Amino acid sequence: MAKFHTNFLFFWLTFLLFFSLSVCSRYEQEELQWLDDKDDEINMVQNRHSSLRSCDFGTGKWVYDQSYPLYDATCPYLSTAVTCRKNGRPDSDYEKWKWKPHGCEIPRFDALDFLGKMRRKRIMLVGDSIVRNQWESLVCLVQSVIPTARKTVTYNGPTMAFQALDYETSIEFFWAPFLVELKQGPGSKRILHLDLIEENARYWREVDVLVFDSAHWWTHSEKWSSWDFLMEGNNAYKDMNPMVAYEKGLLTWANWIDLNLDPRKTRVFFRSMSPRHNRENGWKCYNQREPIGYFSHPHVPEQLLVLREVLKRMRFPVYLQDITTMSAFRRDGHPSIYARALGEKAKREMGGYSSDCSHWCLPGVPDTWNEILNAML
Repeated sequence: MAKFHTNFLFFWLTFLLFFSLSVCSRYEQEELQWLDDKDDEINMVQNRHSSLRSCDFGTGKWVYDQSYPLYDATCPYLSTAVTCRKNGRPDSDYEKWKWKPHGCEIPRFDALDFLGKMRRKRIMLVGDSIVRNQWESLVCLVQSVIPTARKTVTYNGPTMAFQALDYETSIEFFWAPFLVELKQGPGSKRILHLDLIEENARYWREVDVLVFDSAHWWTHSEKWSSWDFLMEGNNAYKDMNPMVAYEKGLLTWANWIDLNLDPRKTRVFFRSMSPRHNRENGWKCYNQREPIGYFSHPHVPEQLLVLREVLKRMRFPVYLQDITTMSAFRRDGHPSIYARALGEKAKREMGGYSSDCSHWCLPGVPDTWNEILNAML
């Protein structure tokens, strides 16, 4: 009997010791995971899992912030058309506005944090010249922490790629303003194929993060139309409601994403339409020095309504990054006449009638788009 009690006691003590060690081991691992992170990274993790996931980045207000911009206009990767300060724009306050969503904060862009998340990964921005505007912004946000000899830009057909060599990170831009294929047909006619996409989409395979935008080229007026004919299958159309055509093109894109990408390997964002502040909207961006304070009746572009409906019908989880309203406040952020270097006489003569109210000065509004993108990664 005594031997039985001894064995039982030994067994019980062994069990308790094993249980306590396993529990301690589990909690030690969890504690070590936290201890490996810096305090601000712990706050970021908590923030991301609480407020960021539920945060509506699209609603808020612009607040003046002297700590901005996040880089300066000497960034070597900026194209001439967006270097407004270099081109003679006399004011600089447009660089110092920070977007403040209602009820949450957008974490300030940290280049090393971004590169850490994107180590051995590719991020590709796909679309038109405004997407290139955003690509240049993202490259400039990142490049200053990388030694000159350890970064490069390569060009391959419709792609441009900034590479951070030590991180094996590639930040790419792919030119595809319609996403679907625009081809040259008989008689040099431009044919937009609403149901063909593979020639473009083959570049998107094996990319870890994809950011799409397609809106502006679908809305060009008849005088500036980007196609001569639309085709769907064997059917050619000279005229079609632009929003019907836009929906058909988006559905082709959506079907390709659903069939070809794995959400466990690729994250997909679709950035909403960047607003234009030109005469067609009733006013111009020339000589504007600060954001609009409020809208009594905010305008929701028809393209955004179409896009939302297409995304709802997809199986693949695509994140809609709605930057339309926040950017609509920023009539002060466009190049206007400062899309190229001008003398004083040219500025006076061109002031009222030749300005770019579609693209954005850099540093400027697209930096905020990228801060939001970074927060969601």
